[in-house]
Formats: sequence, C-alpha cells, structure tokens
Amino acid sequence: MASTTTFQAQVYRSLPETERSEAIVDRISKAIALGLLKVGERLPSETALSEMFGVASSTLREALADLRDQGIVTTRRGRNGGTFIAKQPFTSDDVIKKWFRETSIAEIRDVGDEHAAIAAATVRLACERAEAHEVSRLVELGRAVVMTDKPELRARADSRFHIELAVLAQSPRLTNAEIRLQAETVQALWSPVSLARDPEKAAAEHLALARAIANDAPEDAQRLVLEHIRHDIHHLVDAKLSLGYPTTHEQERQ
Repeated sequence: MASTTTFQAQVYRSLPETERSEAIVDRISKAIALGLLKVGERLPSETALSEMFGVASSTLREALADLRDQGIVTTRRGRNGGTFIAKQPFTSDDVIKKWFRETSIAEIRDVGDEHAAIAAATVRLACERAEAHEVSRLVELGRAVVMTDKPELRARADSRFHIELAVLAQSPRLTNAEIRLQAETVQALWSPVSLARDPEKAAAEHLALARAIANDAPEDAQRLVLEHIRHDIHHLVDAKLSLGYPTTHEQERQ
C-alpha cells in the first residue's frame, strides 16, 4: 500500500481497546466531513485498516457495513475494486440545534480555552518548521471559505485551514488535537440555523495569520490566532443566545 499522508495517519491511528465499530464509523465520517478524506478516494484494504485501527477484522467489517448502509462508502469487487468514499456526510440542523441546546456557555468557553492553548503552540512551531511551499498552500486554504456559498463547504474549508496549521507544526499530537476540536465546533460555527458568520472576515483573518507564518513572526502569529479563536467563541455564544437556549445558570437550575 502507498505511504499514508499526515492526515491519513491521524484518521487511521489505532483505536483504544474500549472502542469498537461505532468509533471507526465516527472517525471516518468526521474525517470526510472535515475534508481530510475526499469523495472518490479509496480506503486502505480491510486487512490494512484492521491493523491500523488495532481491531479484529470482524469489527472492521461491521463498521464498513454501517458506513455502506448510510451511503457514505461503497464497495466494488474486482482487480480495481475496494471500498470508496461515496458522499460527504453532513450534520443535520437538528443535531446542530441539539449541540447548542445541550452545550453550556461555560463549556463553549472551555473549548475556546483549549483551542487557544493548542493553537498558540501550533503557530509558534509552524513559524519554525514550515517550508515556503507549505505556506503557499496555507494561503490557498485561507481563501477557500469565500469560494463557496454552502455552509457545509465553508465549514470544511475553515477546518482544513486550521488542520493544515497543525500539520505545518509537524506535531502528530497537535494535529490530532486540532482535528478533534474542529470536529466538535466547526459545523456549529457555519450552521445556517442561527447567526450568519462573515466568510470575508474569516478569510481575512486566515490570510493575516498565513502572512505572519510566512514572515516567521511567531508573536504576531500567536496574537492573530488567539484573536481568531476568540471571535469564533464569541460567535458560538451569540448563536446559542440567539436561539433562546438556556444559559449556564439556567441549565444548572434545571
């Protein structure tokens, strides 16, 4: 099998012993939603996937069957066959509303605190380690949020930019943390169920951050990424309030 990319190494990493087929379905679905795996891409063989996830072949087949039932992947037989990604799964409006309803403002802010800590380390390392051609790719990804008017595609473009930052830091742990954080919040950030997010502003912030990394300016990069995350968290809090969902104290009294 061809060597895996940095993204694939995170997607197909070994699962904890307590997790089974549902975790495989969840991880692959989120990876496709975030744009780490693309429609039309062939997954590694079942044997290879079993080894990478650290699960029995029967567990892997159960997960693939679930993904096929959802129409997310399809399996073709023959010499050029295999399991291919058939569609990008999207988070429904009902699921997004449930997230806003059940996630308190304190929890949203806590996610922001974690993201700020991860991003601050990420951009400093990216300034040290990124090559010029990699920064050019980052600039391209930074503009992507304004290249479509579909919320789900803007969410994917936004997440790809931030995950690429972690990749430039050359830290698998930071990349894994960034993928997890993006999977938790990016769909809610761009969801049409509440307040509209300004793609032009997001793109401008992305590009300013990319320029700071290109100029090897870690202090500027850290300041810009922390401002960007603060704007994201403020948007999520305002979106929750606009939907009329309980605040932290109201949730505690229920």
